[in-house]
Amino acid sequence: MSGRTRVLMSVIYWAFVVYLFVPLVLMVLMGFKDSKFIGFPIRGYTMEWYVGVFQSAEVISVFIYSMTIAIASTALSLMIGTWIALLLGPHRFFGRAVIFALTCLPAVIPGIISAISLRIYARLLEIDPGMLAIILGHTVHNVPFVALVVMARLSTLPKSQLEAARDLGADQAVTFLRITLPYLKPALIGASVFCLLLSFDDFVRSFFLGSYEPTLPVLIFAKLRSGMSPEINAIATIALVLTAVLGLWAERWNRRMQQGAAR
Repeated sequence: MSGRTRVLMSVIYWAFVVYLFVPLVLMVLMGFKDSKFIGFPIRGYTMEWYVGVFQSAEVISVFIYSMTIAIASTALSLMIGTWIALLLGPHRFFGRAVIFALTCLPAVIPGIISAISLRIYARLLEIDPGMLAIILGHTVHNVPFVALVVMARLSTLPKSQLEAARDLGADQAVTFLRITLPYLKPALIGASVFCLLLSFDDFVRSFFLGSYEPTLPVLIFAKLRSGMSPEINAIATIALVLTAVLGLWAERWNRRMQQGAAR
């Protein structure tokens, strides 16, 4: 690679970094503004908006509600996605390509179409709008990501370990619990974090499937309809920090597991 190409690639990279992080920095700064209106210049800073968020019973209740939905949908997605991955991964059978395509379909359907169809299907099943409907909707959307991640990890599992377990008299259940499941642990952790973030951030499906109790993205949207304010920036900043901490923890945990496996 020539020197000019390296310089050009560096410029493109840093331009992308600026494009990605400058809006986030501005959003965080606006949460400290001592005025009720968003805009420049910032004449003073205050912690009032952040203190108000932590003192707001509504925001805390919505946050717990959103986390409960995210955790429940993630647990269901892990169970269903792992089962599908185990079915599709090592086996070759007639109709496998069709099942794989149907599994991936919810991930590629536009969100608005998926939300409308899930709302209609929930009515058909006589499921009232609310937490259960949102959990099931998020699960349908998250399962393909779990299945793909677990299948990728499963494809690297040495067959010699499975054969050795069978030679020692282990049945399929014991082989799965002692060989396959520990090997899939990094993939399951990564998929669970990804599903948590997807569910926590999902607006369209939560909006269509929810009732009067909103999730955090729906609450932010409702507040935006009355105008931008530093309170919205404070809520968004806290959510950003929490998701970033969760992502960094998952990445660090996976690295430790990989280092331990290498030893």
